[in-house]
Amino acid sequence: MYIKNKNILLFIFLIAISLPASAQCAMCRAVLESEESGVTAEAVNDGIIYLMAFPYILVAIVGYVAYRIMNGKNDKKEAE
Repeated sequence: MYIKNKNILLFIFLIAISLPASAQCAMCRAVLESEESGVTAEAVNDGIIYLMAFPYILVAIVGYVAYRIMNGKNDKKEAE
């Protein structure tokens, strides 16, 4: 019964995250659409890329540390 409920919740979660979302506030959208040069839009896009990079860097660091820990344990076992 527990696994069935877990599968149903997982299905609902996957459906919910796949729905399109408009997360931009009305004021930001108005400023970005009204400017003709596009400098502000480029700055916003650069900021998004900057903020998006840090989670990937952190995941890479955690993955590397986990790999080194797992690899280190295997080396110690082989040495004995």
